Amino acid sequence: MKIGEIKMNRVQNTKIILWLITGFAAAVGLNRFIFGLGATTNLTDSTPWGLWIGFDVMAGVALAAGGFVMTAIFYIMKREEFHPLVKPAVLTAFLGYMAVILGLLFDLGLPWNIWHMIIFWNPHSPLFEVGWCVMLYSAVLLLEFSPVPLEKYSRYAKIRNFLMKFRFVFVLLGIMLSTLHQSSLGSLFLIMPFKLHPLWYSNILPIQFFLSAVALGLMMVAFESLASHWLYKRKPETSLVEKLGKTVVWVLSIYLIVKIIDILAAGEITIVLNGSWESFVFISEILISIIIPIIIFSVPKMRRNIKAQWIGSFMVVFGMVFNRINVGGLTMLSITGDSYTPSWMEITISLGVVSAAALVFLFVIEHFNIWDLKPQDPESLPHTAPSFDYSSHAWIGTPDAASLTKFSLAFVLSFAVGMALMPEKKLHGKGIEEITVSRASGIERLLINGNKDDNLVEFPHKEHIARLGEDQCAQCHHLTLPRFIENSCWECHTNMYKPVDYFKHNWHASSSGANIKCDNCHVEGVQRESKSAKNCVDCHPKYDFNNARFIGSQKYFAISYTDAFHQLCVSCHFIKADELNKQNLTECKSCHKVKIHDQVAENLKWKTTLPHFNSVILPNIEKEKNQSEMSKDEKENINN
Repeated sequence: MKIGEIKMNRVQNTKIILWLITGFAAAVGLNRFIFGLGATTNLTDSTPWGLWIGFDVMAGVALAAGGFVMTAIFYIMKREEFHPLVKPAVLTAFLGYMAVILGLLFDLGLPWNIWHMIIFWNPHSPLFEVGWCVMLYSAVLLLEFSPVPLEKYSRYAKIRNFLMKFRFVFVLLGIMLSTLHQSSLGSLFLIMPFKLHPLWYSNILPIQFFLSAVALGLMMVAFESLASHWLYKRKPETSLVEKLGKTVVWVLSIYLIVKIIDILAAGEITIVLNGSWESFVFISEILISIIIPIIIFSVPKMRRNIKAQWIGSFMVVFGMVFNRINVGGLTMLSITGDSYTPSWMEITISLGVVSAAALVFLFVIEHFNIWDLKPQDPESLPHTAPSFDYSSHAWIGTPDAASLTKFSLAFVLSFAVGMALMPEKKLHGKGIEEITVSRASGIERLLINGNKDDNLVEFPHKEHIARLGEDQCAQCHHLTLPRFIENSCWECHTNMYKPVDYFKHNWHASSSGANIKCDNCHVEGVQRESKSAKNCVDCHPKYDFNNARFIGSQKYFAISYTDAFHQLCVSCHFIKADELNKQNLTECKSCHKVKIHDQVAENLKWKTTLPHFNSVILPNIEKEKNQSEMSKDEKENINN
């Protein structure tokens, strides 16, 4: 039976669902760009990579691996029987990379600066190489696939012929760039040995990423072939899928052997069997993505069965995507101690990106020569009688006009529902909260708790003096206010997260303050601004800005209390870490390690200025409640 004689009800219903998801995601995406990440995600500074990086970017790149795998099989290995799978594979790869770029725009805090890496190079960064590979491979895929839509228009024949002459060059470039890109994503996580869980961290992550990408590419092509043929009621290409399944057994076997050897060499076999939730996730990932598919595609009878092909290809796709999500952030939570659950808006945008790519794929399938015979709705044939809706007995036009009506209605309605469901509180995030700093308590051991949020830092003041010497006091007490002998940090850095005006211009000019006339500081006839004003040392000769580390006489602003401590302490810790060979000095937990019991926390809340719900706070200051019960001795010590 010809395709043109088959009613395309499956693909029409699928498109309606995809348009509903896309419209809903468009509303959420619009709110993300208007109100920012804090109003639409559950991401924090300590967990900046969530679902969007793990699924949209990491998994998206891996899912697009089918393009370079199939072109290598067809053009390099000369396997002509796979020709029907090449065009759909390249199209899927191109749309996959477009989806990656779109998902990355949602994840970036300042997406309009994405072009900076083109001009401002940082060749030492793995992300620099990843970014350039995405750009270059996307361009190569566009050039590689362009002859397909261009052949429909005769006026572009010269351009198409020119591109066809260099198709093999584009194929080689694509294979090279995609190989670099797939492995470099693994290199990105080599710099995270203290954040990534040991079961997923490895010195050969680039090799593991490449092997898994090849296996995923093969099965993504198989799954796409089965799904698209089912939608359009075509005869499935089971013989080709069978050959892909036979090949993937070898790739998955090599991947499994590499992982086993790596775990044994690292001595992590006990972690696999320790019964933790990470070990359960790891074992589930291996079973779903490797072991069960190997069993399915190793048995000839199962390999030829279409149901087994569906199950095997889907398990590899799902398992490898699960692996990328685990590496991309999920398994870091146990190391960082954070809790992260994607918001429903994050999930919606991820689904929307996939839905939009799927709609473009179906459009290209129907309008260009991807298959030998383009799908055609029988109702669009010239002599076909119009079909009426069963419920309304109405005819809404030809298939193209009816589709435009139905799909636009689905998009508009779901967009409206998405806008209506936006939480009001999340839409009113006011950025960084205004928090006035409170002074530290104690003398020999300072308790630094500027915002009284219970997450204080214990600073052994006396011990630092003994280690560094009294001549180093100026490293912290680098500047003193006029008429004062010594000042603490909170007196200049008065805001927890924002820079502040330490000069206090209004106070100097006010009659209730210093009562200084404007001409005393600003030269007459010159525009009155900070650059043309007198230097502070003209009136305060002892006010030496040469020792000021975090403020300047011309800027008249002191950085925030948090930034001042981080810049001061961390910079010193980096130096001492090398001198003393104690690299853990540079880790957050070397300072942020004090946990407060509930009773002590209640006593500290007399002057609490915590941020309101859903405001965007940098850095994250979520309260950590100590769930363990205090012993009797601890309670007596607190009461005393």
